[in-house]
Amino acid sequence: MSVPLQILIVDDEAPARNRLRDLLTDCAAELPTTVVGEAANGVQALQVLEHTAVDVVLLDIRMPVMDGLELAQHLGRLDTPPAVVFATAYDSYAIQAFELSAVDYLLKPVRSERLVTALRKAQALNPATTALLRQHHSEARRFLSACERGRILLVPVEEVIYLRAEQKYVAARTFTHTYLLDESLINLEQEFGETFVRVHRNSLVARSAIEGFVIRPGEGESTEPAGWVVLLKGLDETLPVSRRQYAVIRQFKR
Repeated sequence: MSVPLQILIVDDEAPARNRLRDLLTDCAAELPTTVVGEAANGVQALQVLEHTAVDVVLLDIRMPVMDGLELAQHLGRLDTPPAVVFATAYDSYAIQAFELSAVDYLLKPVRSERLVTALRKAQALNPATTALLRQHHSEARRFLSACERGRILLVPVEEVIYLRAEQKYVAARTFTHTYLLDESLINLEQEFGETFVRVHRNSLVARSAIEGFVIRPGEGESTEPAGWVVLLKGLDETLPVSRRQYAVIRQFKR
């Protein structure tokens, strides 16, 4: 007898979660499954995954706090990401982009035979598919994710003061902590260009966190200024502004 697939159902509507449970029961003879948890949004789902092993996530798209597309991106950063099957009432989310051999996209009301097909496809999910999900997610994320000891730590974008490239990671600085992100600074700039501004080839600063700009004194006996730095609200730290980005200073001095 095959080992049941461990399923997490994520949908903000309780009736929709109940229907998926009923469908999974109907499919049990053909494909054994066990529902190991439920969540009403992406943040709750990640909390469940901290202490529960999951093979497949049945995932709605439109949800409060964190939607399904953003959750799928965070899931892809886990050491062993679960497979993802989308189940949604909306057909306007680039369906063809999700109709891959590694993932499926079901329209509600979901039929049992369609669900079985999707679950079989999800068993072969390739984590690299999350890169495609990001390409088709037009809205910027509300959270960044940092992996520590196999856990995903969510960092609200609105709390990030700056993003700075450090070797192969990007450091996300908040008032209380520095998180290491396995992301590209260039991609983060493209995604969050309205929230952050580049001040240096290795630094993006939240526009709302900029207190002002001052000239940093020269070092040693030199009387020449070494250049401009950014003053950050609530932090004693400063960040250098490269000559290429001096236009930023004029932008904020208007």
